[in-house]
Amino acid sequence: MGSWVKRWQVAVLAVLLSCVSLCVNATEVKRVRVWPDAERTRIVLDLSSRPSYDSFRLSGPERLVVDIASGKLKTDLTKVKSGGSKQLQRIRTSKPPKSGTLRLVMDLKQASAYKIFKLGPKGEYGHRLVIDLLAGASAASKSKPTVKKPAAKVTGRDIIIAIDAGHGGKDPGSIGPSGTYEKNVVLPIARRLRDKINATAGFKAVMVRNGDYFVTLNRRSEVAREKKADLLLSIHADAFTSPKPQGGSVWILSKRRANSEMGQWLEKDDKLSELRGIGEVISTSANDDPHLQRTFLDLARENSMVESQAIAEKLVKRMSRITKMHKSTPQHASLAVLKSPDFPSLLIETGFISNPNEERKLKSARYQNQMADAIYQSVKSHFTENPPRDALLAQTREHTVKSGESLSRIAKRYQVSVSAIKKTNNLKTDTLQIGQKLIIPRL
Repeated sequence: MGSWVKRWQVAVLAVLLSCVSLCVNATEVKRVRVWPDAERTRIVLDLSSRPSYDSFRLSGPERLVVDIASGKLKTDLTKVKSGGSKQLQRIRTSKPPKSGTLRLVMDLKQASAYKIFKLGPKGEYGHRLVIDLLAGASAASKSKPTVKKPAAKVTGRDIIIAIDAGHGGKDPGSIGPSGTYEKNVVLPIARRLRDKINATAGFKAVMVRNGDYFVTLNRRSEVAREKKADLLLSIHADAFTSPKPQGGSVWILSKRRANSEMGQWLEKDDKLSELRGIGEVISTSANDDPHLQRTFLDLARENSMVESQAIAEKLVKRMSRITKMHKSTPQHASLAVLKSPDFPSLLIETGFISNPNEERKLKSARYQNQMADAIYQSVKSHFTENPPRDALLAQTREHTVKSGESLSRIAKRYQVSVSAIKKTNNLKTDTLQIGQKLIIPRL
């Protein structure tokens, strides 16, 4: 009898300890925050401890389900507003798959792809679970069978070049001796550069501003990131208190500013996932490890700075052919428009608008076109030699048309079809010009 009582006491004690353990380890959802914007809807769950979770999508109707192990809801979901989200209708609970699991259901307005990741305690925030519902991205493609593309079609994305014409709107920039505004000479250069880039297969230009309006310094880098830019070019005209200084220069981020910016990015860890390329790695692999976050971010920053230096060196050489250079090598500066750690950025001083001769030159269509061409050739040369792996240029080669060459002869030389060359280069006819640059697909 005594041994039976003892066994009963041990069993009861085990159950009590198990209950205590479950209570101690419960992950409480203390608050739910929702931020919709044009690109996505971000949902943040503020938690009492590091979560163990699972997630999956359901259709008919569209839903995203998040199961939190040992989860407890400590907030009123009926008070959580979607804020005009294009993806989220409401958040509710549902019957869990097993006792102790908290099941949250996001009722969606449309099929949406999503990202979900954990963030550890930092600053005023504790543990968090972040869910991004992505705009215009449907993961429900079951009903449409995949159509195989013809083998001859070259796939690959365009290389995106963000062009930032300095100043604008209420900010005229520097003013020349005859009253010329900097904002009014850099915008035509930017537009000419855009046209040259857009006329080149495998490249696409996006304008940070395309009119006379003001864009804040921080917003300029944000626009480039939102457009998934591979490079940001900020175009300016220099000035000084004396009319004597003249010439162009090219600027890239200083090491000191880079270290400062990296610290600021790490402080805003809920923004790390937005970093182009490296952000996804940080979100999924290092969100709870600040040392690993710093390592990933440092690698991205170093790569961007090396690439910025390489492009800047090419540009200085080309600019020196059309104008006197105020600085014969790339310069380093702590400028806000250069601060992004996830893509290379250059600030280009196209001349001194405070110098009367250079002011006249900067106003001329001829010089504006020469400057745009120098920038274009430098950028094109760099990315042709070093294309991103998923870019169209990584699957192509460049050919300069020589006297006596025809499309059929070029196609035979590279063992591709004439139609493939025409499609890649947007050619409407078979007529070629000597010196014309062709992109040849690698099939």
